[in-house]
Amino acid sequence: MAYNAFLADRIAQFFIEKRVSFYEKKMFGGTCFMVNEKMCVVVLRDEIMARIHPEVYEESLKKEGCKEMNFTGRSMKGYVFLTDDAYDLDVDLQYWLQLALDFNPLAKASKKRKSSKN
Repeated sequence: MAYNAFLADRIAQFFIEKRVSFYEKKMFGGTCFMVNEKMCVVVLRDEIMARIHPEVYEESLKKEGCKEMNFTGRSMKGYVFLTDDAYDLDVDLQYWLQLALDFNPLAKASKKRKSSKN
């Protein structure tokens, strides 16, 4: 599954300009931007999946281009999908990326899987 490389470059440039330490990881058929060993934002096709503070989740869903994330058929509070209506302008993209960065220090890291080497 292809993802929007130009969009991923815009996100990387934002993090570089903000002096945010990050790395990219292939995930969900797209590319995930990891900050502090935690998923921050993911580019999937032409959408962004952002991890934001649950306290701003409901209000964020009211903004143009923002919708619930529901990979499994049920929504996950604190995760949103953003269409190009939400991030087309640089100022809008920066808004969403900053929301994700602001929540990152509070977000829980996923549990590391143990290797099953015998």
